[in-house]
Amino acid sequence: MLADTAALTAAVRRAVDETVITDVHTHLFPPSHDDLLLWGADEILTYHYLVAELFTVAPRELTCERFWSLPKREQADWVWRELFLKRGALSEACRGAITTFNALGLDVAGRDLDGIRRWFASQTAEEHLRRVFETAHIDRAVMTNNPFNAAEADLLARDLPCPDCLMGALRIDPLLVSFPEALEAMGRAGYDVAGGETAKTLDQARRFLVDWSKRIDPVYFAASLGPDFAYPDETLRTRVIDEAVLPAAEEVGVPFAMMIGVRKAVNPALGDGGDGVGVADVAAVMHLLQRHPDAKFLVTMLSRVNQHELCVLARKFGRLHVFGCWWFCNDPSIIDEITRQRLELLGTAFTCQHSDARVLDQLIYKWSHTRAVVADILCCKYLDLWAAGWRPTEEEVRRDVRAIFGGAFDEFLAK
Repeated sequence: MLADTAALTAAVRRAVDETVITDVHTHLFPPSHDDLLLWGADEILTYHYLVAELFTVAPRELTCERFWSLPKREQADWVWRELFLKRGALSEACRGAITTFNALGLDVAGRDLDGIRRWFASQTAEEHLRRVFETAHIDRAVMTNNPFNAAEADLLARDLPCPDCLMGALRIDPLLVSFPEALEAMGRAGYDVAGGETAKTLDQARRFLVDWSKRIDPVYFAASLGPDFAYPDETLRTRVIDEAVLPAAEEVGVPFAMMIGVRKAVNPALGDGGDGVGVADVAAVMHLLQRHPDAKFLVTMLSRVNQHELCVLARKFGRLHVFGCWWFCNDPSIIDEITRQRLELLGTAFTCQHSDARVLDQLIYKWSHTRAVVADILCCKYLDLWAAGWRPTEEEVRRDVRAIFGGAFDEFLAK
């Protein structure tokens, strides 16, 4: 038994620092997929968070067209000069790059970008993946594998080596947001989809998902959806969900993960950094739960406005697991608010964060920064519990911390 509140807060901080995390959603790839696995200084500095920030302050002569025409090293030089040297690197994305370089033992205080680049050049992808996972204290991370993308499908079909720390997830966006693209991909793979939007075609789509699941053993199916996502409606998307996606997911025995609220290409000139955010209708998730009583759903939403309603919905349906502070919600102030709300409404039956990392090194800062915020929150919550008369043990604290860092996710998958 913990003796007093000082021992309690020390136990909480120790548990948060030492707990091994499962990252339930990333965009990473195994080293065997070569250039698809992004890592290193220039990838960190040219990630779209920082590119979008660059163009809030870029001089007039640096147009988007000119920027994208430059070699990646020169793009990174622009970001470094404008966001780190000319201005205080106060944004979360800038601080994240600094946290990452520093955690790897690199001379960020000395502004030695050339030295940082030399260090990365001396590493191998395999060694670096192991180092990053150890530094971030992560046991496993879920990838995003898109069989509708020809290049990815070719690599996946070759059964290339993949370390045990990386798990697959089947990305199915084209089925829901670009059906002609999905038809083309399925046709290339030999599925009979010549009839277009027919029941036979939708059954072929179901078979496509099941067949790919047998190949990559996904943890879940996943799709990123806009703020206009509605269910049910009169569009083809409702039929695709009802007749292909959910039947396949239930046949395979996996949840359907939905990331809802991204407004695509608000400023197309920024590339991946040009997407925005919109308030979605949580009722679409509610209707899915009501109409499909045997299906399980993982949901994260991009707008801060949607978080409370989503939490309340998760109290009503045990088949809904809320996860992560996604993208524009991945800022300490918003993580703090959302995580407190979820603890107050859901206890530990949620996953507090996912990295959404596209660059391997981002695992370091995203989890380091999240641990710091969550430790403060949990200290407050356990002190409230202490004041109410409960006396948590250190073992109970460790159990609860692991739950919101991946344990509750594992339990949800096992249901």
